[in-house]
Amino acid sequence: MTIVDDEGKFPSLTPEYILAFQFSNWYPSFTRVSPKSTVIRPLGNDFKRYLESDSIFVPEGSEDAAVESTLSDVDGDDEREDTATAGQHFSFPELDEQIRSVISEYKGVFPKLNFSSPKDASWVLPASSPLKCTTPADVYILLKSSDFITHDFSIESVFDGCRSDVLPVYELELVLRKWYPVDHSREVRCFVRSDILVGITQRDTNFYDFMVDIEVQKIITATVSKFWEEVVRPNWAFPQKDYVFDLLLTRDLSGGHVIDFSPYAPRTDPLLFTYEELHEVLSKAIQDAPASQTPLPVLRVIESPLHPAAAHNVPAYQHNRVPIEALTLSDGRNIVEFGEIWREEVRRAMHEDDP
Repeated sequence: MTIVDDEGKFPSLTPEYILAFQFSNWYPSFTRVSPKSTVIRPLGNDFKRYLESDSIFVPEGSEDAAVESTLSDVDGDDEREDTATAGQHFSFPELDEQIRSVISEYKGVFPKLNFSSPKDASWVLPASSPLKCTTPADVYILLKSSDFITHDFSIESVFDGCRSDVLPVYELELVLRKWYPVDHSREVRCFVRSDILVGITQRDTNFYDFMVDIEVQKIITATVSKFWEEVVRPNWAFPQKDYVFDLLLTRDLSGGHVIDFSPYAPRTDPLLFTYEELHEVLSKAIQDAPASQTPLPVLRVIESPLHPAAAHNVPAYQHNRVPIEALTLSDGRNIVEFGEIWREEVRRAMHEDDP
């Protein structure tokens, strides 16, 4: 076991360590306890260029039914001409069919890339079934509307902070996970450092009154500890035993499903902890193991609606949202064209409101 020194709040970042958290690398070891998922790769440079291109639009042929434009036919013709001139037409017929096949099997999917998921773009799909994709177009528009997934685009951002002069080959992969409604009150994030389960925190930062019950907290701590000892720890197949994993507990809190793994690094949100606190807790536990007054793991929850970290039911990632009208008007346009049209729409709306 690696002993944590006073300065070692984080393990050394290497490309090999980071790649352990690529979905296709950890998922095969946890298929039995993780939602059904399909990995599609390689995606090719065209798909990456599509995700990086200006404006929000879907590739040709990805919609299962024709969608009427809210713009005039004349505007639509101009749009198609401008888009074609700008080289913004994309089509992925083979990928479309692969996505349709997975959707047919799973009855709905939630997409992500190698490391990141487009949770910040949930506003583009119906609120009744957030993040549920039932067509290739849904998958594309969710990815295209997300800021989070841009982390996965470049090798520089993926391996940022790594101590290595030589970076490995890296290619985008599309992950389609079986969609199902999630009770966010049962999600927890767990921190493992030097092969020790140090902390557990509530994943969703809303107040849930059942979490205040001391007996419930004991059950959660015991369940997560047992799950880690019996499932996660023996199946973590990588040499560095420092990681963060997200767990969805079962309704009776007696078991769980692995949702994701992340590096034990500043890029991973510690939520109700700080990494300094986790380091202090672990250091004390190692140095004063027999007399330690703080048994591991430590559980943290939102204990009151007035808790400073409580979200107060504010929509998640609200700063990433834009009005649906903006999404409609932006289709196929670059940022300059969109800005001009948006200003014109605002002026028109102001005139309509005049008496």
